[in-house]
Amino acid sequence: MAAPRRLGNLVSNKTVFFCCDLQERFRDAILHFQDILVVANRLLQGAKILDIPVIVTEQYPKGLGNTVPELDISHAVGVFDKTKFSMVIPSVEEKLKTLCEGSVQHAVLFGIETHVCVQQTVIDLMERGIDVHVVADACSSRSMMDRQFAYERFRSIGATVTTSEALLLQLVGDKDHASFKAIQGFIKVSAPTSGLVKL
Repeated sequence: MAAPRRLGNLVSNKTVFFCCDLQERFRDAILHFQDILVVANRLLQGAKILDIPVIVTEQYPKGLGNTVPELDISHAVGVFDKTKFSMVIPSVEEKLKTLCEGSVQHAVLFGIETHVCVQQTVIDLMERGIDVHVVADACSSRSMMDRQFAYERFRSIGATVTTSEALLLQLVGDKDHASFKAIQGFIKVSAPTSGLVKL
């Protein structure tokens, strides 16, 4: 019997947002970094409104600096230092056990670099049975080729590649949702495409 097909559904109270390594030293190296920050802020704001936990990682912050000050991560459930490329480090795994009543089913992933830390996190989360949604307009790399092929790989292994607006509206699900107007308020202006002409 074939395994059930992943359809990319989301349940907000079983979802965790993962913000990957949006740090100072990457500012001048990553393509469309400022655009990525704009979209990341929309996602962080949406997570706050919808009461979705946010996990933030910083890759070797002693050398690469902390998360950029433009991002409001004050409501994150934790900011975790790492040297491993994947965000799925022991301290993050322990934190996940305490979220969503111990049953995290969906991960929303954004940050840098798409083909390195984001990619390894996608693989590690999916290996643990978590449904992964990668926000294409909130991820980038130093190379557009690396970025584009990472998205292809995500699709091929069963992750959902989506956009910030599609994801936030999927989480709300209904114009009568209590948070619809708040979410609508900041997605009225389209997010920057950040060079994503073809996926």
